[in-house]
Amino acid sequence: MQSLLNIKVFTDFNTGPGTRRLVVGRGSCGGGLFGESEVGVIRRQHQRQQQQWFNSRDSSKNSRILACANNGNGDGPGQTPSSTPSPIPSSSSSSSSGSFFSRSQTYALLKQRLEVAAKSEDYEEAARIRDSLKSFEEEEPVLRLRRLMKEAIAEERFEDAAKFRDELKEIAPHALLKCSSDATTLGIRVQVRSVYIEGRSQPSRGQYFFAYRIRITNNSDRPVQLLRRHWIITDANEKIENVWGIGVIGEQPVILPHTGFEYSSACPLSTPNGRMEGDFEMKHIDRIGSQSFNVAIAPFSLSILGDDTDSL
Repeated sequence: MQSLLNIKVFTDFNTGPGTRRLVVGRGSCGGGLFGESEVGVIRRQHQRQQQQWFNSRDSSKNSRILACANNGNGDGPGQTPSSTPSPIPSSSSSSSSGSFFSRSQTYALLKQRLEVAAKSEDYEEAARIRDSLKSFEEEEPVLRLRRLMKEAIAEERFEDAAKFRDELKEIAPHALLKCSSDATTLGIRVQVRSVYIEGRSQPSRGQYFFAYRIRITNNSDRPVQLLRRHWIITDANEKIENVWGIGVIGEQPVILPHTGFEYSSACPLSTPNGRMEGDFEMKHIDRIGSQSFNVAIAPFSLSILGDDTDSL
């Protein structure tokens, strides 16, 4: 079990000038394929805000954004990689999925070693690793095919783009899935983006750490409450795990019409690539006896290679 130091930030835009609050605490991750480390803090006046909405029925007066974030700068036990120089592995041009797995590990190790060299101010070593990374990225089939496909689309060479896409699908099916997703169910929009966290990963031990940020927007005219979450996590070996939980970040937030809720969390994997998808169980709270319904979280990739828009 790894222990993470979390800095939690909340901004309430409903009280005139934004009121910010910092809370320092500890979360946890680990425990099998998936250990969700949901972090953040929600400070809301539920009854007052809900009563305002029910009385006025004017959602524009209650627009509010709830946000929280995870500070990924802390170091958990055993998370500091060694700065001892070691031979730099070379990339392989094999097109098998097994070779892709091996190349992904190599890429992750190179990026981690570059970070260590830069932090220790070993600039000669950092330059050597940087050049190796550049060469690797030029030769690595997945990155090369992505680049060729993007160029073909930009130049409207769609037949070539289709060919590159098919090649990419054959050698690395996960590579076609974006590190983001966007889905709307009954007016509830769920947007997700994931990113690989090098500083919390240990590729040599088969430990890969991914952070993801979720934004939920209620575009409907009715208030909803998030009751439960369900995740389906698949690693590169096609091992699947289902995870259920109550609410998110320890809360079951109420999201009023035309407002949003955001939070950040993390997922450790034993492989350098994988995917997540799932759903939130929600319920309309403006009518007694309303049935709950599921809001889809569309599939998104967990990948050390990322995509063209890596950011949280």
